[in-house]
Amino acid sequence: MSGTSFDSALRRLADEDPHGPAVTCGDVTLSRSELVARYQRLAALLAQRGVKAGSTVTIGLPNSIAFVESMLATWTLGAVPQPISHRLPPAERAAIVELADPALVIGVPEAESGGRPTLDSVPDDLGPWADAEYTTAISPILKTMTSGGSTGRPKLISATQPAIVETQAGFGRLLRFPTGGCVLVTGPMSHNAPFVVATVGLLFGNHVVVMPRFDAAEALRLVQTHRVNWFYLVPTMMQRIWKLDPEVRRDTDMSSVSVAFHMAAPCPPWLKEAWIEWLGPEAILELYGGTELQAMTVITGTEWLQHRGSVGRTVLGEIDVRDPEGKSLPPTEVGELWMRRGPDAPPPYRYIGATAKSAADGWESLGDIGYADADGYVYITDRLADMMLVGGANVYPAEIEAALDEHPAVRSCCVIGVPHEDLGSVPHAIVELAEPVSDEDLISYLAERIAPYKVPRTFERTTSPVRDDAGKVRRSALRAEHLARLASGPES
Repeated sequence: MSGTSFDSALRRLADEDPHGPAVTCGDVTLSRSELVARYQRLAALLAQRGVKAGSTVTIGLPNSIAFVESMLATWTLGAVPQPISHRLPPAERAAIVELADPALVIGVPEAESGGRPTLDSVPDDLGPWADAEYTTAISPILKTMTSGGSTGRPKLISATQPAIVETQAGFGRLLRFPTGGCVLVTGPMSHNAPFVVATVGLLFGNHVVVMPRFDAAEALRLVQTHRVNWFYLVPTMMQRIWKLDPEVRRDTDMSSVSVAFHMAAPCPPWLKEAWIEWLGPEAILELYGGTELQAMTVITGTEWLQHRGSVGRTVLGEIDVRDPEGKSLPPTEVGELWMRRGPDAPPPYRYIGATAKSAADGWESLGDIGYADADGYVYITDRLADMMLVGGANVYPAEIEAALDEHPAVRSCCVIGVPHEDLGSVPHAIVELAEPVSDEDLISYLAERIAPYKVPRTFERTTSPVRDDAGKVRRSALRAEHLARLASGPES
């Protein structure tokens, strides 16, 4: 397979500046030469544990230098990194591991590995593998990421491009990554965007600073301390930073920042305007696109001021707005957004555990609703009714409902998204009960089955079935009724 491997690119950077900082997390920093030495030794350890070219390696570590070392060691062997959140409950984590069927699981308890080889953590001392031999290769698959699904079951999204520098260089240039600068990773690297940001940041020779967990004040401190040039955000993070004491923002030196990049959820116009005014319109850059990456739009703050509310014009692939019958709609008319890489282009991903919503000629839909203006700028107005965005993360009601339905006291249930000032939206559960049960009991029950951010914040009891005999639920109507009650205030 032709192309420049990540390993050879990072070794070249280490040769050029061995003592330059490569990655920082918490109070630990590795230089370029130290990072290369550690991930190469870890690669030897992984090879000893059975990892080889084409294998999948599940990485269940929190944001850490060990996470970065694990993904680089995996690529060095020509294997495929498959990140997974360390915060998932055991049942969900085990289901994803079963789907991925990895050759090795790092950072996941042995009981949840399905009998597969495990490595509890990355050893501090990798010296024993300094001289161990292993075979390097280029992975044919860049990454396999975890996603929820509308069926209530997890799915994996496996990228079809190989792990070579050439596949990442165009993306890095498009999003104006610096070279030899500093990049701040604010989100969990088990998610696609932070994972890609860390990867491209390293390959472009940057000092990559990884936050163990996002904190608004700490993010600003890191920007000033490390003279960050480029950092990743979602609107929830942007709002938390903006809600800090104004003196904290005023006293933070942000002059090093050339790009504040955001995606993953719609950004409220007032918040976007505030950031544009704070950092300047050319410093604000937004991307719209799924992990599947059939198509992608990008917009600068300057463009946004002229096309308020837009997520930009298509810079990769094609987007077509269609009505429910599949007919293309003219500018400004709202419909479902369909995407494809191109009429004859090979698919950029494949699903494991799911099937794409597709139409003829390679078109697919991720379920977004919106429109395009006469200039080709795309606007997202909503998501399909069965999905909500919680702090930038996709949450599917069916998954929560499936877990709730297992509770012996629950006859039927429906989960809807309701507005939340900080997170954008949060789950609210409407339940028909066979016997009384407290909110606390339901929350405790769900906490063992689904991730914390998916657990409903509130519960509503009903004496009527929420589903008809065909199992259908009036989700949109139930949400409208709930929001109407909230708007009317408490009953007198």
